[in-house]
Amino acid sequence: MNFVATLNEVAAKNLRVLEEQIKQSIAEDPFIFEACEPLIRGGKRLRPMLFLLCANSKVDCPPEKTMPLAVALELIHTASLVHDDIIDTSKKRRGVETANSKYGAQIAVLVGDYLFAKAFQLVAENNYGAQVQLILSKLVKNLCVGEIMQDRSLFEVPTLTEYYTRINLKTAVFLSSCCRLGAIVANMDKREVENLTAYGSGLGLAFQIIDDLLDFFGDEKITGKPRGGDLKSGVITLPVIHALETSDKSCELKKIVTTGGDVDAAIKIILDTNAVDYCRTRAEAHIDSARVNLPFTLKTSVALALEQIADFVVDRTR
Repeated sequence: MNFVATLNEVAAKNLRVLEEQIKQSIAEDPFIFEACEPLIRGGKRLRPMLFLLCANSKVDCPPEKTMPLAVALELIHTASLVHDDIIDTSKKRRGVETANSKYGAQIAVLVGDYLFAKAFQLVAENNYGAQVQLILSKLVKNLCVGEIMQDRSLFEVPTLTEYYTRINLKTAVFLSSCCRLGAIVANMDKREVENLTAYGSGLGLAFQIIDDLLDFFGDEKITGKPRGGDLKSGVITLPVIHALETSDKSCELKKIVTTGGDVDAAIKIILDTNAVDYCRTRAEAHIDSARVNLPFTLKTSVALALEQIADFVVDRTR
């Protein structure tokens, strides 16, 4: 289930407006729309929804002030996925054919670049100011740094610190930036901004850990991605790191994951350890940390929605 279905009616109203404006943002060119719409159609909208909730955390913020930035955040996320699929040579994303599979890598690169450019155009046209532009610029930079780190260490076993550095750059910084931007647009005080940023960071770490579990153990019909895709690509994540430390078949597992061997055999070894429970426990600890940082000054409806998102992150199946 899309997490938005569990949120309150205020969030649902925001989502309806958001969906329409996302489509409008890519409608100026028929081919661009054709290439992007299937990917955009399947998104969870977690990032713009976090921004919108934080932007409306005390009083209702006019849609004309929030929606362009919410759309920009979703476009940046989609652009990063298009580029990720090129790097990983992925054939499917969200259950549909990827842009690189359908049109080739050259067109897909340009589609991703277009989405990045369109996002920053929306921000510039709506006069969000230098602070917002700086946060978004750092966000995209960190996405790139995280991806470069990952690509340079394929088929290598990272330390726990290296793993956390990577998922912080690739996921946690994005979610925390969405919350920070919302708090800034809402004119919250410095402490509230930092608290919501910390909430987003904890949420992001938990989200990525669960994502790494789903890569191994999720239902392909639900996730829309082939099982073991990260491992096949040489990306070694937390379940593998823990299994390598605890399994009596760690030597066999290490050989598989560092040479691109039998993914099914690797999954069996991982399942024979407590890696799933270990990863869920870590994710839940990050969610607990996120919840602790929610300011007491939030509107009840917003606080409830942010709590529901935290529940969704650890319970999700896609």
